[in-house]
Amino acid sequence: MTTKRISYPSCQKIFNMKEKLLTTREVSHLLGLTEQEVIDLANTNLLPSFKVAGEFLRFRKEEIFKVKETIKNKYNLPEKKHRLKDTFREFFYFNDFYIVSALIIIVLLWTILKDLVL
Repeated sequence: MTTKRISYPSCQKIFNMKEKLLTTREVSHLLGLTEQEVIDLANTNLLPSFKVAGEFLRFRKEEIFKVKETIKNKYNLPEKKHRLKDTFREFFYFNDFYIVSALIIIVLLWTILKDLVL
């Protein structure tokens, strides 16, 4: 019994690439946008992107640099300015588990050490 190897050109193209693909976060820093704005632009096909495993957006660096000025001019975007509110929101969104874990550890240590000292 012989098995037939099926080749998927698009998959080979993705997996044989030696360049590093950019994540949504990296593109948001390059363009000076929030991650949600990058996702929205990718969903409307204004940013060239593709999905890995049908879920994760990835971008090619050279394609982002090609459309960077076009997007900035078209949407009148400021030069790499993140609003403080959006920066804090993204920070807590991505680090909420660590913040809550640290608070729980601090409370547990405080209760243990409080009983030892008294």
